[in-house]
Amino acid sequence: EVQLVESGGDLVQPGGSLRLSCVASGFTFSSSIMKWVRQAPGKGLEWISTINSDASWTSYADSVKGRFTISRDNAKNTLYLQLNSLKTEDTAMYYCKHGPNSGQGTQVTVSS
Repeated sequence: EVQLVESGGDLVQPGGSLRLSCVASGFTFSSSIMKWVRQAPGKGLEWISTINSDASWTSYADSVKGRFTISRDNAKNTLYLQLNSLKTEDTAMYYCKHGPNSGQGTQVTVSS
């Protein structure tokens, strides 16, 4: 059974930083492409970033490029998302995804 458990979300002021984590199990994480997506209140899912299995390739949405960094530790079956220079519009529930599967999400709220 695929399990994805996100954590690290919090309330942070504009300009602040957070590091999100996603611990994966139930599949071969080290061979898998992984993604982060988010859903803001009242809006649809927004793709944020993708990383390939060995972290040699990453891709970002224009809305987060230069501010967010995706990474992974295959020895720990863990996916990360470093969020810097946060803006109020980054407020959302953040999910990691493996294919159609995602976890319960972690809430990021950016507010002064």
